[in-house]
Amino acid sequence: LHSGLRAGERLDEWRRIRAGEADIVVGARSAVFAPLPRLGLLIVDEEQDGAYKQAEIPRYHARDVAIMRARLLGCPVLLGSATPALESYANAERGRSRLLTLPGRLGEARLPTVQVVDMRQEMARAGRLPLLSALLKERMTFHLARGGQVLLLLNRRGYAAALLCRDCGLILRCPRCSVSLIWHATVARALCHHCGFSRKVPEACPECAGSRLRQFGVGTEQLERLIQETYPTARVARMDRDTTAGAAGHQAILSRLAAGALDILVGTQMIAKGHDYPGVTLVGVLAADLTLNLPDFRAGERTFTLLTQMVGRSGRGRDPGEGIIQTFAPEHYAIRAALAQDYLAFYREEAPLRRARRLPPFTRTVRLLCAAPAEGTARAAVERLAALLQGNPGVEVDGPAPAPLLRLRGTYRWHLLAKGKAASPLHRAIRAALAGGPPPGRAGLRIDVDADPLDLW
Repeated sequence: LHSGLRAGERLDEWRRIRAGEADIVVGARSAVFAPLPRLGLLIVDEEQDGAYKQAEIPRYHARDVAIMRARLLGCPVLLGSATPALESYANAERGRSRLLTLPGRLGEARLPTVQVVDMRQEMARAGRLPLLSALLKERMTFHLARGGQVLLLLNRRGYAAALLCRDCGLILRCPRCSVSLIWHATVARALCHHCGFSRKVPEACPECAGSRLRQFGVGTEQLERLIQETYPTARVARMDRDTTAGAAGHQAILSRLAAGALDILVGTQMIAKGHDYPGVTLVGVLAADLTLNLPDFRAGERTFTLLTQMVGRSGRGRDPGEGIIQTFAPEHYAIRAALAQDYLAFYREEAPLRRARRLPPFTRTVRLLCAAPAEGTARAAVERLAALLQGNPGVEVDGPAPAPLLRLRGTYRWHLLAKGKAASPLHRAIRAALAGGPPPGRAGLRIDVDADPLDLW
């Protein structure tokens, strides 16, 4: 069961499952609701993956639904991950679940060796900021010469991160969102990754009429081109949202990798998913700091998880694997723990910080986001909700504040984060505030309620 099925196909599968014709159901997030008449076991693989949280209404987390469904039916639920969500590991520590550990890889495969490159030193050595460090290029040449495959992660789509006027400093921005436009060389347009707005690049700066509009920053398109130029005989492909738009886009690329028809695969975080390709012997992570700099309390966890999962794609066959992590922050505990592939080391650093700041997994949270065409409307609404929440016993409010992405698709967004030790009193306070607060719909106001949010954009 997954979204790639047509409506009729999904209905046919649903009927088969309900009739008891299927003993095992495999699927994405929505499969957690599959009507198996004799459900005996629920397995949530890669349970830490944020894709299990549905952002649209009805909002739910498939992992949490699986836990509740198993509890109601009296059957076991198995959460599997090499990098468990902090909430899941904390529940095991509290005795709410049983922790089973697999200390090594199955069979003869060994964990890869991992090295870190301090890009500050690399920049000082080279006199510029190279996209590929000397060590990464050396190891790529080594592994390619021996028939190994290489994965390169750069978690940014497009060719360049922004278009900057060298005369006045203007950055071309989306007129509907508070973000810069991303230059995509394949379509020769500047695109907004949030609302889809696109435009041709003007010949002159819209602000000062200067002619020095330049590309700034690097994305997967530019990395792919550089790799093709550096390794002209290598078979190179790119895997990101732009190259996997079709129904079989992902599978076409991964099938080539599995068949040995690719030497180097460049991609965003989708190549870090739980793929198992024995031919991959080297993984390189470029700009490992990107997720660290997100305005989100989960930034460290996201970074550790992404790096550990990515490095784990290497050396899954007979040949030993290797990982190279390029970063400006090699001393950060998330990167140090990923370098050692040591989940417990990361947890021991991250958990006390979360506890001190009263953040999950030590509190329950609800995000209230108010959006409206006029910023004043959104701000007034969230301030009213914050005032109604203040003073509720056991409820703490962070904010209100502008959302990190203040303007999205033409609407302004303000938010707050309500926190409490227990879910029930927190949710009661939220319901009371919503009942006494500004009515949605007036002046285009929309109020989004997200319990246990995974991100705060």
